[in-house]
Amino acid sequence: MPPSYAHVVTTLRSAGCVFAEDEARLIVSTARTPAELTAMVDRRVAGLPLEHVLGWAEFSGLRIAVEQGVFVPRRRTEFLVRQAVALAPEAPLVVDLCCGSGAVGAALAASLPGAELHAADIDPAAVRCARRNVGGRGHVYEGDLFEPLPRTLRGRVGVLAANVPYVPTEEVELLPPEARDHEPLVALDGGGDGLDILRRVAAEAPEWLTPGGSLLVETSERQADRAVETFARAGLIPRLEVSEELYATVVIGTKP
Repeated sequence: MPPSYAHVVTTLRSAGCVFAEDEARLIVSTARTPAELTAMVDRRVAGLPLEHVLGWAEFSGLRIAVEQGVFVPRRRTEFLVRQAVALAPEAPLVVDLCCGSGAVGAALAASLPGAELHAADIDPAAVRCARRNVGGRGHVYEGDLFEPLPRTLRGRVGVLAANVPYVPTEEVELLPPEARDHEPLVALDGGGDGLDILRRVAAEAPEWLTPGGSLLVETSERQADRAVETFARAGLIPRLEVSEELYATVVIGTKP
């Protein structure tokens, strides 16, 4: 006999799940068989992120497929998507770097009719996932930052979204176990001060952006000033956008 909703709630709450009722509702509605329901509850109790248990994450009104071992898109990153949509020219050329599951790119493609989308990530598992989520709405490449992108995109990109890793190396071990133990280090570790990847993206971005095009990068509040300085040194006109509601900080750099 499959576990009841009440039993699932009790089991999850005993395992320390703060939102046990909500999680139980999602797990029960997603499981296709009693055996799958039991297995999903067991995986969640063992500490697997809820999104990996479900096989999907909700992001910007979309259901994004998320395989085990792939970075789970955060709701705060929806703020970056909203900023990008507001900046986008008509029928823009959009690039999603460090795309992970492809959540940002998929959300931008859904919000910008006529957009031409290109996305890239260095992690093979993330690329497989992104290709599922982007589908026929864009192209997904495997490689390091700009390296795998077609050279024909240089100087034509209107929106360059780069959800780079920005956790300082020494702080990775302080992350919640769900992230530290189940998400790839390459999607979390931003180097000594957390800004190594951001600096690399900012340095090369002007070669890819069209005049008036913008680079958007998520960072932390305490890193924001250094990130703004980095954008300015790269020749971009920087500004900062903050959402207190989502606890999100986005640095925007526009090519003159």
